Amino acid sequence: MAADAFLMSIHETGNPYPGASMETPPPPTCRSALFLDFDGTLVPLAETPDAIAPDPVLIPMLARLQGLLGGALAIVTGRQVEMLDHFLAPLHLPAACEHGLQRRDAAGRLHMQASAMPESVLQMCNALAADHPRLLVERKRSSVALHYRRAPELAALCLDMLGRALRHQPGLELLHGKCVLEVRPAGVDKGHAIAAFLREAPFAGRTPVFAGDDVTDESGFAVVQAHGGMAIKVGEGASRARHRLGSPQAVHAWLKSACMHLAAQTCAEVLP
Repeated sequence: MAADAFLMSIHETGNPYPGASMETPPPPTCRSALFLDFDGTLVPLAETPDAIAPDPVLIPMLARLQGLLGGALAIVTGRQVEMLDHFLAPLHLPAACEHGLQRRDAAGRLHMQASAMPESVLQMCNALAADHPRLLVERKRSSVALHYRRAPELAALCLDMLGRALRHQPGLELLHGKCVLEVRPAGVDKGHAIAAFLREAPFAGRTPVFAGDDVTDESGFAVVQAHGGMAIKVGEGASRARHRLGSPQAVHAWLKSACMHLAAQTCAEVLP
């Protein structure tokens, strides 16, 4: 099922794969490339983007995993790269940010999707937030996100307003997330970003593993499974992923076991 058809099926039926079973994921191996979403996967969701509180064990655990995997670990997130670095300091991991519009490769080079967000879209979001103060407008480098987590009853109003805003903007698309709608340039997603990593060292030639919690992660799930890898849905909800973990806490437990499993394999001796 194509990504667009999958998303349409979720919105229309709530589940594109009724009855599909999802298994607990095995740990990655020394030949894995590990991709991890951030909000809702590595850290619990919060009312506002800046209200998250990463577990103190997360940063040293990610650093340990990056070393055990020979650098083949990347964060794939809707966050801007500057905000990701703030929460994961002092780490500067390879990352695909703004759902792939920004990508920092393993050498630290930043690849940007050229775009210009029409001021009219930002103005409409700001006007709606002025009328409804519990809404939050997040202006990113290449996109605009309208958060309604503090006012879920306004979901339909937000969707209607942004739908009208994009009617005459063919170069833009509307991305649906958990209590957030994001206007962004069309044609780039987390799947494209993961595919780009898989063409580069140290990710090339490895089997991809990707964990994420939201509809925005489905394009990434499709890519890793097409490459013979493992997709992990975090939390509840329909997904094309074949594996599931129940929460960010379960992700942490899985990553901790992955550290022990990888260390026991002596990865330096396994990899060429």
